[in-house]
Amino acid sequence: MFVADSQVHIWGPNLPERPWLEGQKPRRPVPLGPEELLHEMDAAGVHRAVLVPPRLDGDRNDFVLHAARLYPDRFAAMGRLQLQAPGARNLIRTWCQQSGMLGLRCSFTAPHWANVLEQGHVDWLWQEAENAGVPVMVLVPQEIVHLIDRVAARYPGLKLAICHLALPTDKQDDEAFRDFDKVLTLAGRPNVVVKVSALPAYTSDSYPYRRIHPYLRRVYDAFGPRRMFWGTDFSRLKCSYRQALTMFTEEIPWLTDEDKEWIMGRGLCEWLEWDMPRSYKDSCRAGSH
Repeated sequence: MFVADSQVHIWGPNLPERPWLEGQKPRRPVPLGPEELLHEMDAAGVHRAVLVPPRLDGDRNDFVLHAARLYPDRFAAMGRLQLQAPGARNLIRTWCQQSGMLGLRCSFTAPHWANVLEQGHVDWLWQEAENAGVPVMVLVPQEIVHLIDRVAARYPGLKLAICHLALPTDKQDDEAFRDFDKVLTLAGRPNVVVKVSALPAYTSDSYPYRRIHPYLRRVYDAFGPRRMFWGTDFSRLKCSYRQALTMFTEEIPWLTDEDKEWIMGRGLCEWLEWDMPRSYKDSCRAGSH
């Protein structure tokens, strides 16, 4: 099975020539660089990972792009864009011409973004991304998911992914999933996919986190296996990388082998148009006959 992680943050040390964003701290004291991540991926059986700059890097994409260029078969970047910067709109049409860049990752979790989205002040982003074929991963709280539904309806050619099922980062179990139905309503938009990522962080349960399996079943029933992408957000895991993987591949009996093929990597790679190795594509074609 070809395994691709839909989100991992990597970062370097806090240096005078490349300081972290003021007020931001990493989730772990030691920086997570590309070589360390590759070591963890190899041990777990993960072939690829989508790299997203952490908050402490602000809107800098240089570190993740450097890793993607060093290891193009293992990493690709979903970069950040300062939406309120002058000239930001003009960057979208050539965004994916940057070597190693496959799309955008936009965060709308700060309170002011609800009004910005409601008033349509970033509609240019959706229009330009749709026109240029740039996939967009969005991090939003569940209470404003309806605004993303509006975007998906208005721009049907726009490829949108909801990060971490829009779950609140500081909640767990039933409290985290309280407004979960709002996310499921997005299943009616064929241009929306979801990232079933970082899920161990949203439960007080221990491995294999059976408390959240029923929620996964509802995601599966709504979106189907081709529109749900496994991911870890590795730096915030409370389990091993391998356990984050086997939770899906070994502990959920109702997932078929074909389901797992799509959820664990094929769906993500096809959505991003990130070519998989020829040997794997040949095996997929053979299995379809």
